[in-house]
Amino acid sequence: MSTPNYRRTRFACYFAYVAAASVFALPAMLFTTFHRLYGVSFTLLGTLVVVNFCVQMCVDLIFTFFSKHFNIQLTVRVMPLLTAVGLLIYALTPHLFPQYAYLGLVVGTVIFSLAAGLGEVLISPLVAAIPSEHPDKDMSMLHSLYGWGVVGVVLISSLYFHLFGTDNWLYLALFWATLPVMSSLLFCISDLPDLQLSSGDRGQKTAGRAKGIALCLLCIFLGSSAENTMTNWISGYMEVALQIPKEVGDMLGLAVFALLLALTRVWYARYAPDITKTLLVSMIGATVCYLAVGLVGQVYVAFAGCILTGIFTSMLWPGTLILMEEKIPSPGVAAYALMAAGGDFGASVAPQMMGILVDRVSASPFAAQLSASMGATPEEIGMKVGMLVSTLFPALGVALVLYIRRVYKKR
Repeated sequence: MSTPNYRRTRFACYFAYVAAASVFALPAMLFTTFHRLYGVSFTLLGTLVVVNFCVQMCVDLIFTFFSKHFNIQLTVRVMPLLTAVGLLIYALTPHLFPQYAYLGLVVGTVIFSLAAGLGEVLISPLVAAIPSEHPDKDMSMLHSLYGWGVVGVVLISSLYFHLFGTDNWLYLALFWATLPVMSSLLFCISDLPDLQLSSGDRGQKTAGRAKGIALCLLCIFLGSSAENTMTNWISGYMEVALQIPKEVGDMLGLAVFALLLALTRVWYARYAPDITKTLLVSMIGATVCYLAVGLVGQVYVAFAGCILTGIFTSMLWPGTLILMEEKIPSPGVAAYALMAAGGDFGASVAPQMMGILVDRVSASPFAAQLSASMGATPEEIGMKVGMLVSTLFPALGVALVLYIRRVYKKR
């Protein structure tokens, strides 16, 4: 029997993360376009984010309890094709049936979110199952490629919008649908290791394990909330609140945010400092950045706060997975699925909360009075308030990581 070629498998996993970046980055870049072309409110745009991550969370929970009923290898190979189908529906329905534009966006989001949920559940444990001398570095490198994928999507999409305009976003979405097809082909020609579906450490105390998983679950929820609020709203915030042209905001805002996110994960993959300390510093830094974005009136300070959030939120999701692997030996696919559910819940709740706040504050008498005195539009006031309230997530994360450090120091 020939030795499995896991180098190709690792590359396939890495490419899958790059290919999946389009379904997260592209919709965020099109929020204001959908608002202008189809009259979709910011609340409904935030609902698209909720749909995205709620579908992923449902997939995560299904795998948490029923993972043994799935053909894992077949699921991994078919999974990217769902992304392509979802993007096709997402792009074609508004073009062919403008009166049902939002319905098409929702249906497309549901389908590619199924693939995204499967990817979160399966790709990380797949990489962890590949024999390696430095599994924590491999995990960090895997998640860094999501950031690189977002950078590529933003740069290419921004160039496309500059040349052809945002009204022609349909053809760009069709282009990005080709990458998941390539990802599926890569998995089909790769050797896939067997995945452990449940915990391999039966001797560990059940209460201690349950508490550890619960703490990691809350940590990934808060970290995902901090990361995804900025990821989904940085483009719209810069365009509306900072009055920065869309092309500049996307190129120097979302792209640089994603670049810093990717570089920080690469840095961790190389040097691998203490993960608990890394999480603590990250939560503190993210809190400071959100406060700067929400409170400071100077454009350059708020702009810097937006992009620097990429550094401090970069390790909050993968770092929690590394923490779980470190504190809970052999957690199994079910634990990874539960972590993904917690992360997806944060990624759905927080951006939706931001959208609701922007709409309600913008329409309030408070915003009207404040805009008259400050010379700012009600939408600008709404964006600022939304970012300020979002500070709650990393701030609570600081307290949580301090508690986690104390719990495991005692053990």
